[in-house]
Amino acid sequence: MNPLYSIIIPAHNEELLLPRILDSIEVARTQYRGDSDSIEVIVADNVSTDTTAALAQARGYKVATVKKRMIGAVRNGGAAIAEGQILCFCDADSIVHPETFNIIEDLMNSGKIIGGATGWVMERNSMGIRASMWLGSLLMWIAQMNPGVIFCSADTFKAINGYDENMHCAEDEKFFRAFRKHGRKQGLKIVRWTEAPTTLSCRKMDKHGDWHMFWAPFTGLFKHRSLKKLIREYWYDDAR
Repeated sequence: MNPLYSIIIPAHNEELLLPRILDSIEVARTQYRGDSDSIEVIVADNVSTDTTAALAQARGYKVATVKKRMIGAVRNGGAAIAEGQILCFCDADSIVHPETFNIIEDLMNSGKIIGGATGWVMERNSMGIRASMWLGSLLMWIAQMNPGVIFCSADTFKAINGYDENMHCAEDEKFFRAFRKHGRKQGLKIVRWTEAPTTLSCRKMDKHGDWHMFWAPFTGLFKHRSLKKLIREYWYDDAR
């Protein structure tokens, strides 16, 4: 029997935090009111040099090997081997809510929703993080998107051609734009907040400071004189 859900985790050198999200997914599978075996887990390994792939394989999960260092390509690589009717995407440094699959099932069965995102909370709090959350929430409200576990049917993902594999960042904003447009054609909405928010990692704040989102773009641009180089250093070349 093919799985109902496929949860896809893009990962590059995530041996330290990968067990945490995998443990949280197992809790959510246990809490799922349906058959836990109907939820498959896929780790999309993006040229890791650590034990990321081995950790996933040791648990019996699927591993998709993706060589292109673009986050859209990594998510698409995981989706390419997924067998579930509903695709879910979540970052490797996150923690999924125990009710994630129950909430997604209720939304997808409502007949009103084409998919969406579960929403987010941060794993710790401070004045700088609260300010960053406010700014991030404002920008995502404007873009009508949100992080967390992103979910849609496999048919929808295919119809909108998945994620753009040539964008270093903002590929999720482009994805949501296509997502909304596809939904409107069918009279369906996307949901951006749920009762099962995903816990997001603060590792960027831990490394660069809780207020860094306000000053780092300016100092980074002064250092690199190139937005592309700044993005690559922050999202792709940040060693871990």
